[in-house]
Amino acid sequence: MAYAKKSYVEHVAVRVKDIDWHIRFFKDVLGMTMREETPAGQNPYQFWTIGGMQLMSDPNFAGPEGRLAHLGIMTEDLDEALTEAAKWGVSELPQGRNWLALPDGLQLELIQAHGNGVAEALAAKSRA
Repeated sequence: MAYAKKSYVEHVAVRVKDIDWHIRFFKDVLGMTMREETPAGQNPYQFWTIGGMQLMSDPNFAGPEGRLAHLGIMTEDLDEALTEAAKWGVSELPQGRNWLALPDGLQLELIQAHGNGVAEALAAKSRA
C-alpha cells in the first residue's frame, strides 16, 4: 500500500562557492528573511531562509552553477514514510535513517512534521 499521509518540500539545499554573496543577494535583492544559520553569528557555513532555501558553503566548488545538495521533505508520519521508502530499495545515508539516496543520486532529508504543519503548508495558495 502506498503512503497515505501528505508531505511537502520544506527546503531545497544548494551548495554555493561564496555563501556570503548569496546570503546578501537573497536578503537585499529578494527581501528573504533568515530562519537559521550555522554557526549563529559570523561566518556561517549553512543558512536557511523562511520559505525553503538552504545555502551550504562549498568554497572548493569550481562549477558554473550551484549544486543541489538535497531536498528537505516535511512529512506527517516519518516512520510510515520510511517503511514505504524501504520497499523502493532506496539507500540510507550516513547522516541518519531519515536521509535517503535515490537511485539517480538525488538525496532526501525526511523530517517529521509537528501538529498540522503539513496541512497548513499545503493549504497556502501563494499563486492564487
